[in-house]
Amino acid sequence: MLALSLAVIRPVEYRFCRIVQCPIGYFSNDGCQTVTERDLRERVYQKHPDDDAVFVCYCFRHTLGAIRAELRVSGVSTTVECINASIVAGQCACAIRNPQGNCCLGNVAATVKRLAGEMKQAQVEMESLTIGQEERDDQST
Repeated sequence: MLALSLAVIRPVEYRFCRIVQCPIGYFSNDGCQTVTERDLRERVYQKHPDDDAVFVCYCFRHTLGAIRAELRVSGVSTTVECINASIVAGQCACAIRNPQGNCCLGNVAATVKRLAGEMKQAQVEMESLTIGQEERDDQST
């Protein structure tokens, strides 16, 4: 994940920063070193949860935009199932590929649920507007 030389990384424990507005990606436990998102090879989903181009799954390169597109087209997402099948096949490398250092499946499932809910809400609002317009049209005739 780092775009830095490993020579600048000290042999101490680092933690991942999940705060969206914070530019820091990692910080050392002793507080002496930080790694900003600019120092990483990939943009971090937890820092850009609404960016369609950012990976939600770094191992299999699923993006927010791809999940959103699949939901628009089919009404469901197969992303979680695809990742689960890949995990069973022993292909998961979240510990080294995911910036947070552990499995992305929780993030992916939450993202699918959030996007599906947003799309359903948008559909309800659109139907409400359509019904309201039809009622106004009926009243004016």
